[in-house]
Amino acid sequence: MGETPWGVVQASWATATACVGMAAWLVGGDHFGARRARLVLAGGGVVTAGGVVAAVPPAWPDPAQELRRLRARWRPEWWAAVVGALMGLLGGSPLPLVAGAAGVPLLRRARLAAEARRAREQRGDAVIALCAALAGEVRAGRPPGHALLSAARESGGLGEGRAAVLAAARFGGDVPAALATAARQPGADGLLGLAACWRVALDQGAGLAAGLDRLQAALRAERDQRADLRAQLAGARSTAVLLAGLPALGLALGTALGADPLRVLLHTGAGLGCLLVGGLLEAAGVWWALRIVRAAESV
Repeated sequence: MGETPWGVVQASWATATACVGMAAWLVGGDHFGARRARLVLAGGGVVTAGGVVAAVPPAWPDPAQELRRLRARWRPEWWAAVVGALMGLLGGSPLPLVAGAAGVPLLRRARLAAEARRAREQRGDAVIALCAALAGEVRAGRPPGHALLSAARESGGLGEGRAAVLAAARFGGDVPAALATAARQPGADGLLGLAACWRVALDQGAGLAAGLDRLQAALRAERDQRADLRAQLAGARSTAVLLAGLPALGLALGTALGADPLRVLLHTGAGLGCLLVGGLLEAAGVWWALRIVRAAESV
């Protein structure tokens, strides 16, 4: 075989160099930025400094976030119907589904009552904050009307009566009457004391800041007393809830032991009678325990 001509070797080197340059331009040139943007926007991978595309694993949903989204979408009372449907499927009877559906409005009422109680507590805390801010403004030397305007902007103690009270304070109206009207909101009883302090300060020239300090201290003491009483009653409330859940625990233990209590309760006459009497006694016991707790809280 003869030697390769030098011209052919030079042409081969030139072709190889051109191919390498074209590949480098395709990888690191202007197309690199476009490819990087497409990959980032599409979420398909990460482009490193060397132009290497690294695959990004799919983002798994956060269980806690999914649980919060599910709880926000499903109100707690609807789980009664879900549990009833599940028990109906396991027991082969529509009675648990009917009982679960009947428990939905009761649980909704309990949830709304709890939300109303929390709203009252928050409004009471806002009234205390309003009294503290107003006392600070008055002590700083501002007129009562301007001090009330400034304190109302800092706190939400006036609630839905904010517009009427601020209008009375701005245009020289009857501020105590507006405060008394705003005090009709649940949890805003402290505004009655604020109205009394305002009236005494205007009629007799008494110090408004001193009266507001005493009012704020009284409202804080009352709030702390309610919180302490609620903490003392937490044990009784937990005991009532635990006793209410014991029948479900008994059903679970019976099923684990192979006794099939759902079949006995839902498909026999004696079981249906026991279920009816037990359900009535259970409801009466829970109602009586909660009534005792509410009566103790209202003292």
